[in-house]
Amino acid sequence: MRNRYLAHARISEAQFREILRLWCADVGALTASKLGGVNKNTTHRIYGLLRARVVQLAEAESAPFTGSVEVDESYFGPRRIRGLRGRGAGRKVAVIGLLKRGGKVFCSPVMDCSKAELMGVIKGQVIPAGSTIYTDGWRAYDGLVLEGYKHYRIHHHQNQFARGRRHINGIESFWSFAKLRLAKLRGVRWEHFYDHLKETEWRFNHRHDNLFSLLIKNLSSSPLI
Repeated sequence: MRNRYLAHARISEAQFREILRLWCADVGALTASKLGGVNKNTTHRIYGLLRARVVQLAEAESAPFTGSVEVDESYFGPRRIRGLRGRGAGRKVAVIGLLKRGGKVFCSPVMDCSKAELMGVIKGQVIPAGSTIYTDGWRAYDGLVLEGYKHYRIHHHQNQFARGRRHINGIESFWSFAKLRLAKLRGVRWEHFYDHLKETEWRFNHRHDNLFSLLIKNLSSSPLI
């Protein structure tokens, strides 16, 4: 069956567009298969292909930031493992997030939240000249000034959350968005975590856009395979 959006398709373009609308609305694949009248295995396959495509789009859109940038780290995974405390205790995955004020967010899993790991991402994603970085008081951010950045901290342990422009409310809003969205999946296997995280990044960056229109235009010129 000929389908401009999906190679080797066994569903019509109308069915595909309906599944795409449901994907854009963040409806689960099983529910989408029932609502769209498409076999669940086909729907899961399309969902996987769409996720892979937006990961490519998210990576292509990523460009070094300059200006005012908020940086923070967070953890994803089980809520708590009894007997373990501290940052990233247990089987949680560490993620660094950077948000350019008035612009987009960038996030990436890291091995840990050590200075070496976080600095490596920051230096690769933020241009020092003309940039101001806002972080919490985590010691891994020590040395940003020596790297050429203007740096302001918010000390949450001292009940500091916002002092004029000194805050990280933007990146914290992304963490809330990401954790609420990923919680609906009821667990993500490690090998799929990156794709789900970058899909979430792309959705957040385009939350004010028509996702269906963006993807239909993209798929019209480069169908899923």
